[in-house]
Amino acid sequence: MTGKPVVLLHGVTGSAKMWRTVIPLLEPYYETIALTALGHRGGRPGIAGATVQDLVDDAERSLDELSVDRPHLVGNSLGGWMALELARRGRAASVCALSPAGCWDTSAGEHLAGAAKLRKAVKLAQRTRRIMPWAARLSLVRRIALRDNAVHGGRVAPGEMLDIVDDLLACTVRDELLSTEEEVAPMDPLPCPVVLAWSEKDRILPVSTIGARARIRMPQAAWRVIPGVGHVPMFDDPCLVAAVIRESIEASSRQEQGR
Repeated sequence: MTGKPVVLLHGVTGSAKMWRTVIPLLEPYYETIALTALGHRGGRPGIAGATVQDLVDDAERSLDELSVDRPHLVGNSLGGWMALELARRGRAASVCALSPAGCWDTSAGEHLAGAAKLRKAVKLAQRTRRIMPWAARLSLVRRIALRDNAVHGGRVAPGEMLDIVDDLLACTVRDELLSTEEEVAPMDPLPCPVVLAWSEKDRILPVSTIGARARIRMPQAAWRVIPGVGHVPMFDDPCLVAAVIRESIEASSRQEQGR
């Protein structure tokens, strides 16, 4: 393992376990750390009225506790947003943001459709949790349950599906986060190299709208579309996600060496 650590940040209602299939693909090359956000299962307890900035504060506290100054940050959805905000604070060597949340225009209601889908997922999980240990064995059930977040949800292992449901139900800050009026402010110039890697089949934060706005707010960021994957690309193709992350880190390292 060489270079700076790589810190992974998960999406809303998830946990560090969201990266379980990607971590083994990165560990041969980097010191790899996955954090769990404030108010999420396995993280520090949530606080009333929690904001995204509160979660960023908590993540920065975790970096301090780990004595990690400016790691390479990788985040999906909410985690991508958090990575960008940490970079704004000078805490990132580079950022690979996978369909980062927050790049919407709240005045136009661009965040509402995705939030509505996630609220429906919460209600479905509440109704079906008792039968999920049996139901999750069926590929069809996993595919239907994860249809808003994955193209090939059936590829998710049954045990992983149970963790996704339990993470969802245990998140104590989901209502605050799904109703937030916060958004990512323009970032030009960038505080560090940033790659915006958007899922081609994203049904939560569509590449044609939210992705396009992200490019406007961060015009200097490198841009790529990850083919054939949904909003949580690790569910569909962890090998491809790991490759995107490695390419992002290697490009930022070359950029740093060229200065």
